[in-house]
Amino acid sequence: MGDMDPHIFAVAEEAYKQMARDERNQSIIVSGESGAGKTVSAKYAMRYFATVSGSASEANVEEKVLASNPIMESIGNAKTTRNDNSSRFGKYIEIGFDKRYRIIGANMRTYLLEKSRVVFQAEEERNYHIFYQLCASAKLPEFKMLRLGNADDFNYTQQGGSPVIEGVDDAKEMAHTRQACTLLGISESHQMGIFRILAGILHLGNVGFTSRDADSCTIPPKHEPLCIFCDLMGVDYEEMCHWLCHRKLATATETYIKPISKLQATNARDALAKHIYAKLFNWIVDNVNQALHSAVKQHSFIGVLDIYGFETFEINSFEQFCINYANEKLQQQFNMHVFKLEQEEYMKEQIPWTLIDFYDNQPCINLIESKLGILDLLDEECKMPKGTDDTWAQKLYNTHLNKCTLFEKPRLSNKAFIIQHFADKVEYQCEGFLEKNKDTVFEEQIKVLKSSKFKMLPELFQDDEKAISPTSATSSGRTPLTRIPAKPTKGRPGQMAKEHKKTVGHQFRNSLHLLMETLNATTPHYVRCIKPNDFKFPFTFDEKRAVQQLRACGVLETIRISAAGFPSRWTYQEFFSRYRVLMKQKDVLSDRKQTCKNVLEKLILDKDKYQFGKTKIFFRAGQVAYLEKLRADKLRAACIRIQKTIRGWLLRKKYLRMRKAAITVQRYVRGYQARCYAKFLRRTKAATIIQKYWRMFVVCRRYKIRRAATIVLQSYLRGFLARNRYRKILREHKAVIIQKRVRGWLARTHYKRSMHAIIYLQCCFRRMMAKRELKKLKIEARSVERYKKLHIGMENKIMQLQRKVDEQNKDYKCLVEKLTNLEGIYNSETEKLRSDLERLQLSEEEAKVATGRVLSLQEEIAKLRKDLEQTRSEKKCIEERADQYKQETEQLVSNLKEENTLLKQEKEALNHRIVEQAKEMTETMEKKLVEETKQLELDLNDERLRYQNLLNEFSRLEERYDDLKEEMTLMVHVPKPGHRRTDSTHSSNESEYTFSSEIAEMEDIPSRTEEPSEKKVPLDMSLFLKLQKRVTELEQEKQVMQDELDRKEEQVLRSKAKEEERPQIRGAELEYESLKRQELESENKKLKNELNELRKALSEKSAPEVTAPGAPAYRVLMEQLTSVSEELDVRKEEVLILRSQLVSQKEAIHPKDDKNTMTDSTILLEDVQKMKDKGEIAQAYIGLKETNRLLESQLQSQKRSHENEAEALRGEIQSLKEENNRQQQLLAQNLQLPPEARIEASLQHEITRLTNENLYFEELYADEPKKYQSYRISLYKRMIDLMEQLEKQDKTVRKLKKQLKVFAKKIGELEVGQMENISPGQIIDEPIRPVNIPRKEKDFQGMLEYKKEDEQKLVKNLILELKPRGVAVNLIPGLPAYILFMCVRHADYLNDDQKVRSLLTSTINSIKKVLKKRGDDFETVSFWLSNTCRFLHCLKQYSGEEGFMKHNTSRQNEHCLTNFDLAEYRQVLSDLAIQIYQQLVRVLENILQPMIVSGMLEHETIQGVSGVKPTGLRKRTSSIADEGTYTLDSILRQLNSFHSVMCQHGMDPELIKQVVKQMFYIVGAITLNNLLLRKDMCSWSKGMQIRYNVSQLEEWLRDKNLMNSGAKETLEPLIQAAQLLQVKKKTDDDAEAICSMCNALTTAQIVKVLNLYTPVNEFEERVSVSFIRTIQMRLRDRKDSPQLLMDAKHIFPVTFPFNPSSLALETIQIPASLGLGFISRV
Repeated sequence: MGDMDPHIFAVAEEAYKQMARDERNQSIIVSGESGAGKTVSAKYAMRYFATVSGSASEANVEEKVLASNPIMESIGNAKTTRNDNSSRFGKYIEIGFDKRYRIIGANMRTYLLEKSRVVFQAEEERNYHIFYQLCASAKLPEFKMLRLGNADDFNYTQQGGSPVIEGVDDAKEMAHTRQACTLLGISESHQMGIFRILAGILHLGNVGFTSRDADSCTIPPKHEPLCIFCDLMGVDYEEMCHWLCHRKLATATETYIKPISKLQATNARDALAKHIYAKLFNWIVDNVNQALHSAVKQHSFIGVLDIYGFETFEINSFEQFCINYANEKLQQQFNMHVFKLEQEEYMKEQIPWTLIDFYDNQPCINLIESKLGILDLLDEECKMPKGTDDTWAQKLYNTHLNKCTLFEKPRLSNKAFIIQHFADKVEYQCEGFLEKNKDTVFEEQIKVLKSSKFKMLPELFQDDEKAISPTSATSSGRTPLTRIPAKPTKGRPGQMAKEHKKTVGHQFRNSLHLLMETLNATTPHYVRCIKPNDFKFPFTFDEKRAVQQLRACGVLETIRISAAGFPSRWTYQEFFSRYRVLMKQKDVLSDRKQTCKNVLEKLILDKDKYQFGKTKIFFRAGQVAYLEKLRADKLRAACIRIQKTIRGWLLRKKYLRMRKAAITVQRYVRGYQARCYAKFLRRTKAATIIQKYWRMFVVCRRYKIRRAATIVLQSYLRGFLARNRYRKILREHKAVIIQKRVRGWLARTHYKRSMHAIIYLQCCFRRMMAKRELKKLKIEARSVERYKKLHIGMENKIMQLQRKVDEQNKDYKCLVEKLTNLEGIYNSETEKLRSDLERLQLSEEEAKVATGRVLSLQEEIAKLRKDLEQTRSEKKCIEERADQYKQETEQLVSNLKEENTLLKQEKEALNHRIVEQAKEMTETMEKKLVEETKQLELDLNDERLRYQNLLNEFSRLEERYDDLKEEMTLMVHVPKPGHRRTDSTHSSNESEYTFSSEIAEMEDIPSRTEEPSEKKVPLDMSLFLKLQKRVTELEQEKQVMQDELDRKEEQVLRSKAKEEERPQIRGAELEYESLKRQELESENKKLKNELNELRKALSEKSAPEVTAPGAPAYRVLMEQLTSVSEELDVRKEEVLILRSQLVSQKEAIHPKDDKNTMTDSTILLEDVQKMKDKGEIAQAYIGLKETNRLLESQLQSQKRSHENEAEALRGEIQSLKEENNRQQQLLAQNLQLPPEARIEASLQHEITRLTNENLYFEELYADEPKKYQSYRISLYKRMIDLMEQLEKQDKTVRKLKKQLKVFAKKIGELEVGQMENISPGQIIDEPIRPVNIPRKEKDFQGMLEYKKEDEQKLVKNLILELKPRGVAVNLIPGLPAYILFMCVRHADYLNDDQKVRSLLTSTINSIKKVLKKRGDDFETVSFWLSNTCRFLHCLKQYSGEEGFMKHNTSRQNEHCLTNFDLAEYRQVLSDLAIQIYQQLVRVLENILQPMIVSGMLEHETIQGVSGVKPTGLRKRTSSIADEGTYTLDSILRQLNSFHSVMCQHGMDPELIKQVVKQMFYIVGAITLNNLLLRKDMCSWSKGMQIRYNVSQLEEWLRDKNLMNSGAKETLEPLIQAAQLLQVKKKTDDDAEAICSMCNALTTAQIVKVLNLYTPVNEFEERVSVSFIRTIQMRLRDRKDSPQLLMDAKHIFPVTFPFNPSSLALETIQIPASLGLGFISRV
């Protein structure tokens, strides 16, 4: 390797060989500037030693030595501006070898760890790597207890602003670090302890202080970072919190606790963090040294010194001073070794030599470390009580300024000094020198940490006092970098206190002296690392910078001395031993010196190439290599001769073996061939014999086969002929049978056909008769008398049943009163009879009664005793079973617990596996989900855009059609006879929506036709002439179809006359139903009045003891109240049933009429439409309408089918649930009632159920009268059954009455006999007459009731004439939407589908009218967009669908629609909202468009930036600036106005974001389009103006909290165009930057801007054509549209996310200002 280019392995090999050859310790000194590669070079040198030498034991010591590198790099290296892996400490590693030069161990010394980096990092720098490795591995399960997060979350890791090093994975580095720790024997517990302390340091950095006043501060209570720090460190929170904000001052007599300021507390916190980290660093180094220590005696070592290089920054402090001081000492050692010692040895050996001058840095070292040097003055100032950095600086100036040439003072600073180092001048700032030299930490904080429960933490603060020696690993290898100033105790020796007060500078100077002693005791080898450039760029070499470094480190002077001197030298004995090979036997003399001289004179002819000294031979450069070459050639020739002889012998031996083997193989092969030939002859003879016999066998077999085949053929042929004869005979026989059967079948079919015809004729005749009978029955069923009979009979029966029930209730109440009286009397009599039992024993009758009772009582007592004994025995059995069960359960519980523990273990293992698999699955699924959601969002947006464009086109064509119709009506003077087309109210919601414009037009026609013909709108003459020709053609066709029209009109009139008769017949019946309803309402009012009277009577007359809750009168009263309230509910249900019956009867009458009229009217309208649709305009409109319908149906067909099926199933489930709940409630209520009331209630519920079923089936079978008739018959049968049950109940009531009368008579007889013996106190109070309590009225249900005729008035006041400004300011947002929905709710409650359709249709048409009339007003459009969305949300929220009911309250769920599904109307309202949104965007565009160009481009927001205008454009731009009236502030004011209006109207926040996004797109598109069309705007200054304007718009978004609306992204093309105007446009790198930057602009736009770019000032230049071509070549693969201008009319697809309202409907009040007094709350 010595002959190859310089390499680190060559230096390591040289050191290893010299150690083995010279048996001297070696040192490799790696030096260079920061970032030059010193650490990597040291690692490669150590790797070489570990690979070459190996280890002497099986412990793989070399692996441990290499494993120390990742540990020390993670805790001691950091990223700086000059190096991504800069060593922030110095280290000297001694690698020990045994006598066989194998590695047996190692030892490490460290120098001056840069502790300040723990708490502060400069810009673009990082803290130590270990902190970022911890943060990157925070998600590991074992690190969860550390509660770490991202590196940006901690104060100590985010200051530099560069948490990531490019190409470095901190998580992987953490794994390497942990692996190295394990390899070095650091246990897992100690590793977790290290990580715990490091995490605590990070959390300590986040501790914040709040100032109380100027001299004190506090920490917030339960401060989370401090809590985490205390938990990790195992210390008390209160103690640590106290001593972070206070310090202890000790005097001679007392001790004071003083609060400290916020700045002092922050400095103390940082000092504590640095102290902990330094102690941890020392602990880790000790453990590494213990792991690398060897018990075997060390024979020699090679030291590798990797110490910090020369550093100079913008701000240099104490750390840089110490680093440069160490480099001065190393440079001096290098000079001593290379220059001084070299020349001294020449003089010692008496070789003729001329001294060479070189740079000696001893004066600089004297300036730093001599007496009254910089370090002495610094230590002296640290001892001063009030010493500061300023006083120390003044002492330096007074001592060294103008006295030492290497010391200077900066011109503009009194707090800095300059030292002329060997490499460069460095300016040091004095601030912080004293504090860093003292390196103090508060003693109380250290005591708190020493009292930690965490065992590892107190170990860090144990003061290890060890002896100081050159090879010691503690004091000379590592400098303790912190000290704790404390009051010395009396018992402490003076020496200990003195050592404790050593400063950092003093300790560092001592450690450097020890290092120099070690290096001087070894043979040094130098590795000079040269930094190629200062920018960390690869493959970039700065020649000047490299020469400067070579000169600074003395390499150039070394080369000069080596060229002039004798760099190689040998002693005479070493030369003789080495080159004895080159000498002949005759040249060897007894005098070794003379022998060497003789040999050299023969080998090297030029005597100037070497010199003989007293003890050594000196060679010039290259001569030793020449001698080595001669020696190697001689050795190579000897080796060749030896190889030649040995190879010849080996080949001869190989040849003889091969010859012997060949002869043996030949013998065996020839024998084998002879045997094979003999075998072949035998086989040939045998084969001939076999062939002979085989051929004979084949011929015989062939003959036998042919003979057998012939016989078989003959037999089959004969059989075939016989079978054919038999089949012929059989076929003839069967043909005769078939003929017989067929002739019989024909006769039978003829008979059946005639019978079928006869029966069919009978059926036809009977069907005709049945139809006639059915018509009669229908007429009879529809007649008024029939309905009257049915209803009167049912009503009379119901009234009779009700009267009977009332009478039974009255009788039952009377009987109950009598029964209670009799029970009281009976109880008193029985008590008296028991008391007077002895006196009454004389009478026989009473005795019999008494004896009978006594016997019965005795029997009962005996039974009770038996029961008691049984219960006792059962109790014992139960107790025994309970004990047994308890034991079994305990045993079972223990078994279950054991099984539970096993299951828990298995569960934890499975959970761990599941978590790992789940992580993998979730990662893959999340990736797939993100990709799929992105694709789905793109497809959804495209579909929305297509659908909304279709809606926009449809509305535009609809308006165009209306305008053309108006023009047609104005052109035609005489209105044509006939009817206009109208939509049926029974059509689908979709048709209502499509023809809504026609309905609105129909309402406006009368006013148009009544206007005089003089007021005509002037038209275009060309259009007028074309339409006039078309009118003449239509007039001709009109004459042809007039007759057919008259005929159709007559048919319509006849059908109307027939249908008018039916409502008259039905009217009387409806009047009767309304009268019945009024009677029921009056009865309801009477019942309420009676209840109120009973309440009053009860409150006035009753006593407190009577009305108490436990009194019998109170119980009777409550029972009566429940019965009355139930009766009242029943009455209300009857009223509602009658109302719904009236509505259903109206619907049963009208739909049939409507159907007939609809069919006739549709025929008539189609005929009339034929006359009107002949025009091309009408045909185009109809075609477009049909295409729209097809598109809508295709989009919604699949959705509707699925929703209909789901809704049908949900409806069935819901109805079944409701029926089940209702039956359960009825059953529970009936069980609580007495038997008589139970019967009555069940009958009433049965009646109501039947009436409901009647109404339901009447609606269901409206089109099928037969089914309805059969249902009515079954209903009548059930009514008859109920009546029979009621009669049976009457009979049972009569029987009970008779029994009560008999019982009352018996009681009366007893009462007469025993009345005399009853005392007055025993008389029971009479029962109080039961009274009723009135019931409170129900709350509002959140519905609004209005009459059908008030619908137009409602729409007029609420929509057409409503002023948005007053509503938005004074009322709640969305009030019109809430009112309309409450009206829809009431119509749904009444089950009136016609009313719902009419209200929704008129609402939609009225909104369209308002927007058509005031569509240019932003407030109007915004107001109705907000209300339409709110109306749509209400329809969803109260639709009853589970997806929309999640956020509802229970009260809101009660308000859901019950009868109608308005999903189709929701789609119609959604389309209407889309149209309103598009109109709102058009209004915004019209308002903003005149402002955008002037405000964004022409107006100079930043004055004076434009500078001098370009030639030829000055006049134009100045005129524009003078005429422009709009500025950027105008645009912002307008945006504020838009935003405030939308917020006042209560528009959804998501919808506001979409509107703002559209506004910003309009601004960006118009601005960019004008920029692309105006050359005067394409300049650097204008780009700066645009950037400023865009920043103002972004600031507006931040103020309004709209940054996440996507509006900023719409301005991206404009931003990139402005950046394109500002960037440099010359080189290929600029072109690449432009292509990567302008990804939102198309190629055409980029090229256009570059072509239009116009320089304004002298320093600007036009864009060259070659540069533009370069841009085009780079962008040729980009796939974008060739369109130059952006589509300013583009409208983003809008969505209306569901936004439920928390407002309760029943709390909404209608203000009087709306004029809606005709609406009432329900």
